[in-house]
Amino acid sequence: MAAPKAKTAEIETVIIAIANHKGGVTKTTTAINLADNLAKRDENCTVVLIDMDPQANASQHIGVAHPAKVSHNLAELMLNPTANIAAFIFDETHVEGVSLIYGSMSLENVPDIIRHEAARPNEVLKERIKPLIGKANYIILDCPPNLGLLTMNALAAATHYMIPVESGASYGLYGLADLQSRITKVKQINPDLNFLGALLAKHDKRMTLCQETENDAVILFGRVVPVYISPTTRVNQSIARKQTVGDYDKNNKVAKQYAELAVYVAKETKGKGLKA
Repeated sequence: MAAPKAKTAEIETVIIAIANHKGGVTKTTTAINLADNLAKRDENCTVVLIDMDPQANASQHIGVAHPAKVSHNLAELMLNPTANIAAFIFDETHVEGVSLIYGSMSLENVPDIIRHEAARPNEVLKERIKPLIGKANYIILDCPPNLGLLTMNALAAATHYMIPVESGASYGLYGLADLQSRITKVKQINPDLNFLGALLAKHDKRMTLCQETENDAVILFGRVVPVYISPTTRVNQSIARKQTVGDYDKNNKVAKQYAELAVYVAKETKGKGLKA
């Protein structure tokens, strides 16, 4: 992680978990594009993206190396209590200003190991990333598509969380009450965890199904992010080119929406981060 430039104010570290136990709901896309836009807001801003998904899609998207070829990855960091986290942070990525801790297939084995070896299995990540508190402005946690121990570690370490929801999907909200239930349990060990809202992705407000999703999300979560992410082919095109939506097409409406999301996140989290 590149050293931040001199600042007059003490750095507060905001840790945001992007969580939903379903796949295909733009968790990774949101994590990458949110990180990108937070970094773009301030050249002094230090942003670290941690890929917690064994599929390692975020790592494949913004990482310079293939995850399979990176030995210093999140799995190794979580399993090694004495590891120096600096060795696991890669500043060179495809997204300027965003550093990466790589995910890997070996993350699949981590839950079973820490469940038996760690005194507090839900808080392993929290302990490992402590050296970043007061140094990184934002840490973005891209969670796996399940409610397992890796997701629980992310929520236990986070200061905030956001739930991306595929708007207009027939079962977009199905099962998310289970996620809310898990979060209630996590708050027993992380009582200061703040909810940024449900993020409606692939949202077309003209469509009845999308309107119904929004209404149902308000009822279920009580809070919806006031920025909506529209459907666009530019997302898949940007992924294919290992770019963010904004770098691929800065005039695209979704690029502008992710910039607005970063503004919202920065405002909502100001003064609510962790200090060293």
